[in-house]
Amino acid sequence: MSVLLEYHPRLYLGESINGKKLDKLKKKLERRPLAAGVFLIALSRNPYDQLDIFSARLLVQRHYQKYPPFVVGIAGSREEAVDMVERLARECVEARGDCALKEYLQC
Repeated sequence: MSVLLEYHPRLYLGESINGKKLDKLKKKLERRPLAAGVFLIALSRNPYDQLDIFSARLLVQRHYQKYPPFVVGIAGSREEAVDMVERLARECVEARGDCALKEYLQC
């Protein structure tokens, strides 16, 4: 089982994520997501939502093998992921004057 994930070029990392070991973490997410123990922030495929926050454990589901998420952030806990989304929203408002996160994060 392997999921080929796509990452935002400016990947947002939670404080608990070690940036030096990021390549190792990405490999673990793609090959053994049950062991990764992190939460992902991804662009939502639902046109009514902007972002999804979910446990990396869900990557074992067949859906994610067929439709891999576009990951914009990695956090050590759900709470940390929510804090990151709040930070992203503030950053987006400062840069664009609105909270259109999907447009802000798409390259």
